[in-house]
Amino acid sequence: MNIMNNIIHRSVCRDSIAALAIFLIASCGKPKVPQQYADSEQLPRVFPEYTGVTVPVNIAPLTFAIQDEGTDFVTRFTAGGQEWLFGGQDVCPAPKQWKQMVNGNDKVMVEVFVGQNGKWTRKAPFAIYVSSDPIDPYISYRLIAPSYVTYEDLTINQRCLENYDESLIYGNMSNSDEKDGQCINCHAFQQYNPNRMQFHVRQWLGGTIIAYDGKVERIDMKTGKTVGAGVYPAWHPTEKFIAYSTNHTGQSFHTNDNQKVEVQDTYSDLMLYDIDRHEVLPLETDTNDLDCFPFWSPDGKYLYYCSAHYEKQDTAEAVSKEFDLIQHYKDVKYCLYRRPFTLKDRSFGEREMVFDAAADSMSATLPRISPDGRWLMFTMGGHGVFHIWHADADLYLLNLQSSEVRRLDELNSDNVESYHSWSSNGCWVIFSSRRTDGNFTRPYIAHFDGKGRFTKPFELPQRNPRYHHELLRSYNIPEFMTGPVTIRPQELASYVRKDSIKAK
Repeated sequence: MNIMNNIIHRSVCRDSIAALAIFLIASCGKPKVPQQYADSEQLPRVFPEYTGVTVPVNIAPLTFAIQDEGTDFVTRFTAGGQEWLFGGQDVCPAPKQWKQMVNGNDKVMVEVFVGQNGKWTRKAPFAIYVSSDPIDPYISYRLIAPSYVTYEDLTINQRCLENYDESLIYGNMSNSDEKDGQCINCHAFQQYNPNRMQFHVRQWLGGTIIAYDGKVERIDMKTGKTVGAGVYPAWHPTEKFIAYSTNHTGQSFHTNDNQKVEVQDTYSDLMLYDIDRHEVLPLETDTNDLDCFPFWSPDGKYLYYCSAHYEKQDTAEAVSKEFDLIQHYKDVKYCLYRRPFTLKDRSFGEREMVFDAAADSMSATLPRISPDGRWLMFTMGGHGVFHIWHADADLYLLNLQSSEVRRLDELNSDNVESYHSWSSNGCWVIFSSRRTDGNFTRPYIAHFDGKGRFTKPFELPQRNPRYHHELLRSYNIPEFMTGPVTIRPQELASYVRKDSIKAK
């Protein structure tokens, strides 16, 4: 028996030595398609659920685990007149095999054969469709435990989509100790450029780290004219400006609700930070407006954001506005707005309504515009702005030319869909979903046809198909990048320890 050849064809992708040993003992040759089998009309149960998905030609190999009951398994891939056979429940094409499958082919057919008690069944074949539209080679995200109070072991990571390589951008523990801790958040990039990055450090050594073409600074954005430092960022597409919302955010816990926590702003506003001048420019707004999650139009002429108007309902002086707002959290409905921006004097015009979600007793958040400026994707639920905690949250698409809005049923599930971002060519979106188990947020990717329709989303591929069953972390804020961040985590940690530049 050719052991090495057998390992390649069986493609065992568990990292466990024990699993590999079991496989070698059980193997007696190359996998073969059974000569006799019964056909089933049911698709195989595979995890991740990759049946009928569309993938970019440059994506890492899709691996999956067969979850149908059986004792023997053979999987056949066919494309371009060639076939590849894999044995066992874990089906993991090698990178070379995968490239042979997808290069020059518009689809790959997959057949799963399940054996039990000497009898074989061929499950209904399915296709993996291949798009010639490439995807950005990298994404970044936070990995965070699903906890409301624990965040010491928190990292910002980057992952190559063309293979499985993952590396650290920066980690909480780089500057934390048993006495002083940090919370890092809100990584963002200018036009997908990994050399132009920002993220926040909260608590110990707090500040905002801004890296711009090799220059790294730690900024203290708190001023006497703002409610606090910058929070949710949006880089101007061409200029050295970053728009922020500045927020007072808190958590409320339910005692009689499956939705355990409500995260909401008791105060929020918008401001602009000038990187060269180290200046903060507050945007004057109604004090009863809660403004959040800014995002620029691709031409830089408009700043989009979500806003809720809330006035105190309880007239008792002893009741603060913050407590009153918390008590009536389901009455807080956000709509989508935009404000024109004049580059010459860095000024903003009056706000314009883009989408009135409150008119339908709904709440819209996270506006994100496609690179061609035609489409605005957002998340909408029954109330509030932090929809990652709302099981009713779904993705919607607004046609900025016709003002038509529709729910993206092809992307949504019965659980949370929340944060989302467009690829640099506008052909792909990545979004956060809790569809697998309701607890952990995983990234999903879907192809966009440019006319308002998306294909079935697929989960971020992993070398081990069971990885997301075993990872006790949630992915937070997935963002596309055109390449990797090359500043070493140790170097970023040294800048976190430096004195802050005080914003004016």
